[in-house]
Amino acid sequence: MSGVPTWVVVLAGGVGSRFWPLSTREHPKQFLPLLSDQPMLRDTLDRLAPLAGAECTLVLTNAELANGVRAIAPELPPDHVLAEPRPAGTAAALAWAASRIAKTAGPDAIMVSVHADWAIADVPRFRDALRLAAAEAARTRGLVTVGIVPTHADTGLGYIEVGDATDGAARRVARFVEKPKRERAERLLAAGALWNSGIFAWPVGVFLDELRTHCAPVAEPLAGAGDDAARFFGAVQEPIAVDVGVLERSARVFVLPGSFGWNDVGTWSALRSVRARDGEGNVAHGRVHLRDSWDNVVYAAGSHVVLYGVRGLVVVEHDGVVLVTTEEQARNLKPLLEQLPSSLRDRR
Repeated sequence: MSGVPTWVVVLAGGVGSRFWPLSTREHPKQFLPLLSDQPMLRDTLDRLAPLAGAECTLVLTNAELANGVRAIAPELPPDHVLAEPRPAGTAAALAWAASRIAKTAGPDAIMVSVHADWAIADVPRFRDALRLAAAEAARTRGLVTVGIVPTHADTGLGYIEVGDATDGAARRVARFVEKPKRERAERLLAAGALWNSGIFAWPVGVFLDELRTHCAPVAEPLAGAGDDAARFFGAVQEPIAVDVGVLERSARVFVLPGSFGWNDVGTWSALRSVRARDGEGNVAHGRVHLRDSWDNVVYAAGSHVVLYGVRGLVVVEHDGVVLVTTEEQARNLKPLLEQLPSSLRDRR
């Protein structure tokens, strides 16, 4: 992608509880066929393949998911699936990946990181954005993020306020804004702020330098761990997001605008934005039968599901469990899951 070695890093941890009952600890969101007939992780790796071969691709995941990742991505060398013994936040995960790349390819190698569970409508433009981010990271010797050009004032996403221009395509980041309330989101939208996508590109040596400067709770365990992942992740006292630990503190952060139909597919209701809808606005997967029904999301994993005369529902059938809720309630299943018996909530 750029004139120096470029590696792709895919973050594939987490359980995606908002996709219960289909998602479980052993079979999380990134393993599910939510966008196509194959797992979201497989969709992501196929999307990235033209940018970096398997020999320059790493997947970061939880230790209990490592074998599942290897089954989905058999082309990756086994040691390119980096298993976190315990969750320690994205700062630690990306630091571990950067240190592995630096030892293999040197400190000037460019690392481009993405998440495993996104929907991308315009794949060629997405790849072009990653190529440009890698080139700008090499040019600026900085930490580059791709901010998504917003389509509406979303209160569920973070924002990036854009700062001064540079000699190239990237601009400096003025500040990061955590998920704002509606009024502030609308002001940010009007002022030209971008959504914080979590797409990053940087020379690994620069990132590790900034980590040492700004995030000692991760940098110090990394320095003393050598090649021992258990020692490193075990020594990180609490999870720290890379945005909080490094990017919000660094003066070497740049942003590029991106517009390629990005969606983080955070809830069941999001499928109405990323999958084909019928003439009545329904999204249906599996053996679904609809009559006089509008704007529903229906996912039938095995059995038949019939909807008649309803609007705005989310219905998910999987392995003897049926979830029926509204699009609004589907955005936050946590209160429901906390009240369910563990034998139902944590089914294998």
